[in-house]
Amino acid sequence: MSSTAPILSQTLKNLQTAYNGESNARVRYLAFGEKAKAEGFLRAANLFRAAARAEEVHATGLAKVITRLGATPEAKIETPLVRSTAENLAEAKKGEEYERDVMYPDFIQEAEAAGESGAVRIFRLAAAAEAVHAELYGAALANLEAQRAAVKFFVCPVCGEVTDDATLHSCPICNAPVEKFEVIE
Repeated sequence: MSSTAPILSQTLKNLQTAYNGESNARVRYLAFGEKAKAEGFLRAANLFRAAARAEEVHATGLAKVITRLGATPEAKIETPLVRSTAENLAEAKKGEEYERDVMYPDFIQEAEAAGESGAVRIFRLAAAAEAVHAELYGAALANLEAQRAAVKFFVCPVCGEVTDDATLHSCPICNAPVEKFEVIE
């Protein structure tokens, strides 16, 4: 067995952890979106739905790398605890910040050490998108009443970037053309 086998094994564990986290985030954000809609926060509802789609993009990318490494993607979906929209935005922001600041940087470092370029790429794309999600949640939380007006969001199907900027020509994270973005309204 080569000296990189334990590192690769750790990279695979990290991929599975991320896959589970992204899969659960998707379910959680869909539930948070329903609560926001019920409370009349239509912009926040669309933001949650857009972020849920972005988390699905991340999970799909992670699943491809896991499968390429010879494993089966596994997620244990938990029932989300749904609170008020303000509390849900705060929780979502905290989760995205953790992924951006702790989880993905650690996972990137492990994958780089293992020489697993596919894992490095998907971890980097997800980390960049999670940073944007954290900012969007923070802005929504800081101006909750502005969340009542419905706004379209656009989701990059390559990296999970979420934006409400309809003037973009390409994704600021992965450079995908905006024509490929999915509209959430």
